[in-house]
Amino acid sequence: MTQIITRRGALAFAAASAALSSPLHALAQAWPARPVRWVVAYPAGGGSDFLARQLAPQLGKQLGQTLVIENKPGAAGIIGTDNAAKSPPDGYTIVTGDNGAMVFHSAMYKKLPYDPKDLTPVGFMARFPLILAVNPNAGFTSGKQLLEEVKKNPGKYSYASPGVGSPHHLAMELLKDRAKAFIVHVPYRGTAPAVQDVIGGQVPMMVLDTAAGLPQIRTGKVKALAVMSKKRIPSLPDVPTLDELGIKDFDVTAWQALFVPKGTPADIVSKLSMEMNKAITNPEVKARLEDFGLEVTPSDGPALAAFLQKETAFWHALIKERGLSAE
Repeated sequence: MTQIITRRGALAFAAASAALSSPLHALAQAWPARPVRWVVAYPAGGGSDFLARQLAPQLGKQLGQTLVIENKPGAAGIIGTDNAAKSPPDGYTIVTGDNGAMVFHSAMYKKLPYDPKDLTPVGFMARFPLILAVNPNAGFTSGKQLLEEVKKNPGKYSYASPGVGSPHHLAMELLKDRAKAFIVHVPYRGTAPAVQDVIGGQVPMMVLDTAAGLPQIRTGKVKALAVMSKKRIPSLPDVPTLDELGIKDFDVTAWQALFVPKGTPADIVSKLSMEMNKAITNPEVKARLEDFGLEVTPSDGPALAAFLQKETAFWHALIKERGLSAE
């Protein structure tokens, strides 16, 4: 028996077939239908955790679902990042990525359990300006005097960092390279113990981000001598840049961006990017972040991907040149 299919019937059949063959598209249309897990690969109380917890309520309100912050610290952010990279690409896992997890680690570790390309860029969230800070009693009166002193006395001074491969560590290594100075690295497990030893005088200096550093600077526990951004920052208008102190074109910040597992439907990535940009530019949210010295930096996935490519080329060359390793 010969079957006759009308044009209208053929179109209806094709549409139905397309719908059945595109479960990911259907998933994207319904997303989010349940709470979304937000992986933060660092401990509660740190800068990454602070940013996520400031943004989650507003982003959740816009999406109509709860965002559940899940701290998975360990191995300089590797454990949490790997967990997110290996999660189902269904839009129900998002993760904060930073300089370390997405750029530095792939050059500093021989083997990573994940590849940064296992995560799809959604967009920037914020930058944390970095500050060269010292113990007030360490004998440094200015950034210029500190630079002169460490150059005259190679190996005499040390600096603390939150850990090997952190933005704070690499920023100081770049400064050492540009200033032609040798300062001994003393890595810690996190910002809190590092800054406590600087306050206590066990280590004279460190690089702090604004989220962790401003409270200590405002109470006089540490002294800010220079900022590592290209321009002075509003929260410390009287503190000069390294560029002003003679270290030309120095511009390093710690940054935070949002990622999802590779393979997450493009519709979800696009929607998430759009809603995140709305959340971080919400006047109340933006004001809270800026009060802690953060620079809100909305963007989309392609812009973040292009930035990552440039960052990776620059920092991998420096890491190789200086023989830096986390192992």
